[in-house]
Amino acid sequence: MKSERLDWMVHHRLYTKRFAHYVGQRCKDSSIAAVAKELNLDWHTVKDLEKEYMREVLAKTGTPAPEAIGIDEISIRKGHTYRIVVSDLIRGRPIWFGGEDRSEASLQQFYDELGPKKIKKIRLAVMDMWKAFRNVTQERAPQAAILFDKFHVLNHLSKAMDEVRKKEYSRLTGKDRKFIKGQKYALLSRWENLELDGKKALKTLFSANKRLNTAYLLKESFGQLWSYKSEAWARKFFENWKASLKWQRLKPFEKFAQMIERHWDGIAMYCHPKNKVSLGFVEGLNNKIRVIQRRAYGLRDEEYLRLKVLTCMLPK
Repeated sequence: MKSERLDWMVHHRLYTKRFAHYVGQRCKDSSIAAVAKELNLDWHTVKDLEKEYMREVLAKTGTPAPEAIGIDEISIRKGHTYRIVVSDLIRGRPIWFGGEDRSEASLQQFYDELGPKKIKKIRLAVMDMWKAFRNVTQERAPQAAILFDKFHVLNHLSKAMDEVRKKEYSRLTGKDRKFIKGQKYALLSRWENLELDGKKALKTLFSANKRLNTAYLLKESFGQLWSYKSEAWARKFFENWKASLKWQRLKPFEKFAQMIERHWDGIAMYCHPKNKVSLGFVEGLNNKIRVIQRRAYGLRDEEYLRLKVLTCMLPK
C-alpha cells in the first residue's frame, strides 16, 4: 500500500494533493456550496481545501517587481469599511490586498512588503484622486509618474450630470417635469450604448430642456480628452471645453472643471506614450470582486476574500 506525502496539506491528511487541487479548480468556477454538494463534502471542508489550494498557487506565483501599478480601494461591508487592492497593470493581476482602511498608513503596508528594491522599478502608479494614495506614493516611489484613473474621473462627471438633472427637476413644475422623470440612467449612459427607445426619449427631453441637452453634450464630449498624444493638444481641448461652460449656469460642471484643473498633471500624464496602459483593468477587477462578494459564502472570512481576490486573475 502506497501513501502520498502531503507537504502543504498538513491539516487535511484524509485528502490527497490531487484531490485538493481538483477542489480548488472547481471552486474557481462554482460556489463552495455547489462543490460541496457535488462531491458530498462538508461545506467547511471544501472551503479549507480551497484556501490551502489558493495559498499554494500564490506561493508558487510569487510577487512580481511591477513597473506599472493600479491602486484602488474596495468596500468589504457596509459602514465605510475599506481594503486596498494593488494590481500589476502589465501582468494584469492583483498583487496585494490589505490595510485596515484607505489611509496613508494602510498603503504604507504595501510598500513595506514590496521592499525598496522592487519599489525602485515602479515607473507608473494609476489611482483615483484620493490624496492619501498620492501622498504615500510620492513619498515611497518618487520616481513613479502618477496617473489618475479615467473611470474615476468620469464617475465624477456622471455625478455632476445627475446633479444637473435633479436641479432641473426641482426647478420645473407641472408637465415640464414629465420629460425628466425616469431618464436618470439614460442621461448617465453614453449615446452609443443606448437602445432606440432610450435615444428617442432623450431627444424628446432635449427638445424640451436646453440645459440638460447642453449638459449631456458636454458629458459626452469630455471623453475625447484621453485620445490625445500631446499634452499641449489635450490642454487646448480642456480649455475649449471649460470655455463652453460660460453662461450655461451649470454649477456642478463648473465644480468638476475646477477639480480637473487641480489634478491636471495626473490626468495629462496619460498623453505620454509610455503611460498608455489599460485603464480598464482596475475597473474590470472591481466588477470581478463584486461578483466574488455576491457569490462567496465565506465573505465574512477576510483571509478567504483576500485569497480569492489575489488569485482571480491568474491563468488556469
